[in-house]
Amino acid sequence: MQKSLRRATWVSAIVVVAATAAIPATQASAAAACAPAWSSTAVYVKDNQASQNGKNYTAKWWTQNESPATHSGQWDVWIDNGACGGTTPPTTPPTTPPTTPPTTPPTTPPTTPPTTPPGNSGKNLVGYFAQWGVYQRQYFVKNLVTSGSASKLTHLLYAFGNTTGGQCTIGDSYADYDMAYTAANSVDGVADTWDAGALRGSFNQLRKLKKAYPNIKIIWSFGGWTWSGGFTQAAANPTAFANSCYNLIKDPRWSDVFDGIDLDWEYPNACGLSCDASGPASYNNVITAVRNKFGNNFLVTSAISADGSNGGKLDVADYASGISKLNLVFPMTYDYFGAFAPQGPTAPHSPLNSYAGIPQQGFWSDAAIQKLKSKGVPANKMLLGIGFYGRGWTGVSQAAPGGSASGAAPGTYEAGIEDYKVLKNSCPSTGTVGGTAYAKCGSNWWSYDTPSTIAGKMSYVKQQGLGGAFFWEFSGDTSNGELITAIKNNL
Repeated sequence: MQKSLRRATWVSAIVVVAATAAIPATQASAAAACAPAWSSTAVYVKDNQASQNGKNYTAKWWTQNESPATHSGQWDVWIDNGACGGTTPPTTPPTTPPTTPPTTPPTTPPTTPPTTPPGNSGKNLVGYFAQWGVYQRQYFVKNLVTSGSASKLTHLLYAFGNTTGGQCTIGDSYADYDMAYTAANSVDGVADTWDAGALRGSFNQLRKLKKAYPNIKIIWSFGGWTWSGGFTQAAANPTAFANSCYNLIKDPRWSDVFDGIDLDWEYPNACGLSCDASGPASYNNVITAVRNKFGNNFLVTSAISADGSNGGKLDVADYASGISKLNLVFPMTYDYFGAFAPQGPTAPHSPLNSYAGIPQQGFWSDAAIQKLKSKGVPANKMLLGIGFYGRGWTGVSQAAPGGSASGAAPGTYEAGIEDYKVLKNSCPSTGTVGGTAYAKCGSNWWSYDTPSTIAGKMSYVKQQGLGGAFFWEFSGDTSNGELITAIKNNL
């Protein structure tokens, strides 16, 4: 089963806030004769200092795979309300992750911007920006500029919005539009303000990016591996779904930021993190409603399965009818194989072509492209997907693909996954198979794309008449953009 790297939305963190001397004297004096009164409540946290109702607290963080750096935002926390004057907090954190309230935007839209053709090569170059990268990874929109990536892009996919209750909803309000940027982290070197109505967060940074690079089209992607569950309800009322997406994207606070909407449904009438049984027509129904609502001058795109097997995901839904209404479609030609099958066999996660011993028929990029062509999907609407990361196993004794393993290889953020920028040094490529690279380092075995294998894949893009290439995601590349440069130079 094809898995998506994007199942990890953002690293959760739970705050425990201990009362400090700032508690009013009337509360502090009662502390000697009390019992701890820890309760879950919402406070605002900035730079590890918390405040609520005029009281100040010091934040203690429990984190999961995250260093306790500066934290800001509104969180659901456990707090000693001051009755005990700073009683020791619980030794285990609560299990409820931070929550972000949905917004209810107004319904009056501004005029939609016209679309423009791709860059000089005639090919589209599209990259995903992961909203949670601003936390542990410290990857900001500004990094697109400093790496040279911005000058090479035609489109940026902002991932992700949620699909809660069959509606387009905010995924992470703090990252999206509230996080205050310093001058050093801002695209234009200007710090955010706390003025009433000021837009902050990545949305404001994307606005600044568009000002500096007006040819880049910004597309808000909804769903992904983790947040596709709401599409089932969307399929039950596509018009209501389309209306909710329109109202959210056209919110006056950020209506100038977005040129399009992307629907990343994993997967219509099939199983991803959850299973959908809405029927083969549901994909087309939802796409049609969205296109009708947004009109022809707004970009509508979709990331889809790249399962090229007979009777697989591309055969159980009417993708061709839905794609006919799209500007571009992104078959996710990566994550075919990985340590989600912990014992192996080892195989490249993003093979372009088949090879002797491939673990599953139809699980390679060309199989998906040819299947979509056979269904009538125009080649120039399809983009080839490139992963800026590798997938790997540990406990491997065989250097060639097809070896057994004992589990997932260690990764910086998640076992079994590692960025290209790390792998190029920690486990340099020693061979290629199926048009992509692999290497065995100690007992670890990794597969990933390199500038050389990307060049080969871009030759395929041109040979097949495809519309270009897209990739997941920016922060896996080197600080000087080796991989995006390889895409650009070979398109």
